[in-house]
Amino acid sequence: MDRDDFLDELLARIRSHLEGADSVVEYFNSSSLGKTCDLSIPLEGMGTEMVMSDIDAYLRHCVRTDHPGFMNPLWGGLNLAAFAGEIIASMTNTSMYTFELAPMATLIEQALIKRMCEMIGFGEGNGTLTTGGSNGNMLGIMCARQQADPIGQRQGYDGRKYVLFVSSESHYSVLMAANVLGIGYDNVIKVACDDDGCMRVDRLEEEIHRSRSEGKTPFCVVATAGTTVRGAFDPIRDVSEICLREGLWLHVDAAWGGTCLFSAKHRTLMDGIDLADSVCWDAHKMMGVPLICSAFIVKRPEILRRTCSHGDAAHYLFHESGDGVDLGRMSLQCGRRNDALKLFFAWRERGDAGWARMVEDYMVLAAHLETLVSNHPSLEMMSSRQWTNVCFRYRAEGIDHDEVNIELRDRMMRKGDFMISRSTINDVITLRPVISNPSVTLEDLSRLIDEIVSTGDEIIRGIPELI
Repeated sequence: MDRDDFLDELLARIRSHLEGADSVVEYFNSSSLGKTCDLSIPLEGMGTEMVMSDIDAYLRHCVRTDHPGFMNPLWGGLNLAAFAGEIIASMTNTSMYTFELAPMATLIEQALIKRMCEMIGFGEGNGTLTTGGSNGNMLGIMCARQQADPIGQRQGYDGRKYVLFVSSESHYSVLMAANVLGIGYDNVIKVACDDDGCMRVDRLEEEIHRSRSEGKTPFCVVATAGTTVRGAFDPIRDVSEICLREGLWLHVDAAWGGTCLFSAKHRTLMDGIDLADSVCWDAHKMMGVPLICSAFIVKRPEILRRTCSHGDAAHYLFHESGDGVDLGRMSLQCGRRNDALKLFFAWRERGDAGWARMVEDYMVLAAHLETLVSNHPSLEMMSSRQWTNVCFRYRAEGIDHDEVNIELRDRMMRKGDFMISRSTINDVITLRPVISNPSVTLEDLSRLIDEIVSTGDEIIRGIPELI
């Protein structure tokens, strides 16, 4: 098969896939799928015909994240302009460490970062695209440590003396960063939240003072703008006042909630964000840009540059002519793919106003789903709602609610019409659909509720497990 035929065959499969499917996924457990698919790695290549066969197998078994029943993670859907950017970026196969290798891509990323800085309120800020919110959170903590102990970058850090503070409902990536940076899990202080899942500032103050009394060195607070389970927003302005008074770096994990900044109506959820020192924001979540597309933004770029000064040793990459423009000098990565192009295309297509309408439409859908849950006698909300996470469960008299809701979600997964996530709130099993998929409609939400209730009813009537 020559190149043109290969591309024609590939495009035909893309078109067919984009036409849609009846279900979110054709469910197989891992054992069955492993036996069904040929995953052997050959000694001799089998040619492009085998590639087409493999593509068919992959697409047949993949989760349809553009399906209107897909409400599982904090992302979903397909943005065609961003999809085009993904294709062009892969085809041109550049790397983002120097302007020399990526001239227009460098300027595009800088333009995107500048616009995000303006939205956050970092007038002189800068930043970099990263491998995701987890990496962005780690960069924020690294910058905080750089500010607290600039000499440690050369002489080494004793991570046992440093403590950082997060809400008890923060993302696990803060623990990952503590592990990687040698701070240790025990030095990540989880601050109690209120009944809505937001960090309590009175408890934050108590924890900071307690840590100091124990001889520890507080250096950073990570506030969350859109928690993973509830979609709760910590009170950034109040937290920032404590950080300013105590001399601590404030990093805001806005990987999920950052998109609220587009909406004049909902940006108040991040009131005080301009007072933070750094922010991470995932465009691959609510903005629907293909994974991965995540930004780390810092108010004082010189601190990020010092944090990433390891690049100064790369004389084979960085030269005087590129100083001030080469993006590799402000990144933990050397080789880094062009994730800016897909976001640039999508943003140029939609504009700020288009993103704002999307946010507001999603919030209307989430409010509608909350109303459906609240008005149904077999369902109950498990938390208040701030963002587009809707946390609830099926209920009935005289049942083990955790056991029934686990079984309910499993049956829905096997059926394949909907995919929603499961979590816990206060150690209670909770169903958590999330609105972040442009395919979702009011009618889809009504069908979701009908399926949840009918499946729950079947379970408690003792109907045999669906196949």
